[in-house]
Amino acid sequence: MTSKTPDTSATTNASPLTHFNAQGQAHMVNVSSKAATHRIAVATGRIEMAPATLAIIQSSTAKKGDVLGIARIAGIQAAKKTSDLIPLCHPLALTRVMVDFELLPAENAVHCSATVETVGPTGVEMEALTAVQIALLTIYDMCKAVDKHMRMTDVRVVRKQGGKSGDFARQPQI
Repeated sequence: MTSKTPDTSATTNASPLTHFNAQGQAHMVNVSSKAATHRIAVATGRIEMAPATLAIIQSSTAKKGDVLGIARIAGIQAAKKTSDLIPLCHPLALTRVMVDFELLPAENAVHCSATVETVGPTGVEMEALTAVQIALLTIYDMCKAVDKHMRMTDVRVVRKQGGKSGDFARQPQI
């Protein structure tokens, strides 16, 4: 049985998980009282592949076209559509989405980095993570005919700025 009385406050919930109300029901967090601040999130990830697959990407000879160019556009589109994909995310007016790639020949991998910015009451970590995941999936899609053993890994938020919780930077792994 569900309650007919909506709970609009996440502060009464004893759980640190803000997407659940006091009754344990999932809800979209009320951010109306939060200040609009400049917010930035950076997420990264990588896709590992066979050396021949990386050579195809590097030489721009994939049959489906410019792998990294199309993956970049896919990542940007994904950041803009995050609230359509993740049910409790707020739709955001993004002010910047940048998706970059670095070829790592010694590791037979492509590293992806997504930087997302907005000015608003909630952060853009989910948008940055979504951009990276979809960019990597697009690389997989465009190259799967020659390499079904590709592996996406290490997707994570590496930096965020702004908001009540302050700044965060992942410490480099040694």
